[in-house]
Amino acid sequence: MKSVDDSLIDRFGRKIEYLRLSVTDRCDLRCTYCLPKGHKGFEDPEHWLNFDEIERLTRVFAKRGVNRIRLTGGEPLLRRNLPELAHRLSSIEGIDDLSLSTNATQLEHQALDLKQAGIGRINISLDSLNPELIEKMTGRDALKRILSGIDAALDVGFSAIKINMVVLPGVNESEIDPMVEFCMERGLILRLIEPMPMGDTGRRQGSFDLQPVKNALAQKYSLVPAVLPGGGPARYLRSLDGRFSVGFITPITQHFCESCNRVRLGVDGALYLCLGQDEKFDFRPLLRNGASDNEIESALLQAIDMKPERHEFRESPSKIVRFMSATGG
Repeated sequence: MKSVDDSLIDRFGRKIEYLRLSVTDRCDLRCTYCLPKGHKGFEDPEHWLNFDEIERLTRVFAKRGVNRIRLTGGEPLLRRNLPELAHRLSSIEGIDDLSLSTNATQLEHQALDLKQAGIGRINISLDSLNPELIEKMTGRDALKRILSGIDAALDVGFSAIKINMVVLPGVNESEIDPMVEFCMERGLILRLIEPMPMGDTGRRQGSFDLQPVKNALAQKYSLVPAVLPGGGPARYLRSLDGRFSVGFITPITQHFCESCNRVRLGVDGALYLCLGQDEKFDFRPLLRNGASDNEIESALLQAIDMKPERHEFRESPSKIVRFMSATGG
């Protein structure tokens, strides 16, 4: 068990115990709020951290008390041999929770391997059940493959699967009720997410206040507050019989910065300390220039000391020019 001195504590007293780890900035979809159509500014694969580098850096994080890892992208299932990396990370002492965020287009044929490799939980992005709207929002005719991926995850025994739905004003607001019914029928956890002004493509979507939606769903389905597994920022409600839960991620209307326990590692080894700020620390030079584990650990402490108190999405919505895929979700 880690002592307090071994933990990562930032300048504002927050304990950092959750690492979102991007394994690629590529994606096979072009969701309108994430990647602009025709985007080609992806990271050179030579700059991607390899599996040995990822494992080594993760061991340093785990030594300092980080116990939750989420594999992200881009679309992480586009990274070759991802189950191998998952197995290596799940075997690290101190890592208690290894999870995955995916768009599920590649999940049908990888679900079993991922579960056997140690992935415990899966979050799946799905913004509509309308095939035409999915094609409009993602640039691909992808709904059938996504649904097949969800079925495969259920078939191999993943439980508490979370469906992440970004609600865009004037685009998919009317899809909330059908998505609630879909998740209820299949035993899935729905999470509704406010869009964030990340890059030009994110800012063009506008903002959406989920508070009225939360109140309406609570009244319609007699939902009560709940706590669910996971280290993320969602605030949950559940049905009285416990069979359905819905979470709300509200970075704009009700931010959760005061309890932020996470940092994000980009595929190139850049550690982002906040989605809505520019502070970052580049670990790739240390990993590739012979730094010792002690030096990497000291650098990690230095990086955590850079973590800002909060984002400024409301005050400075044009501040962040990088796209969500570059940050690691």
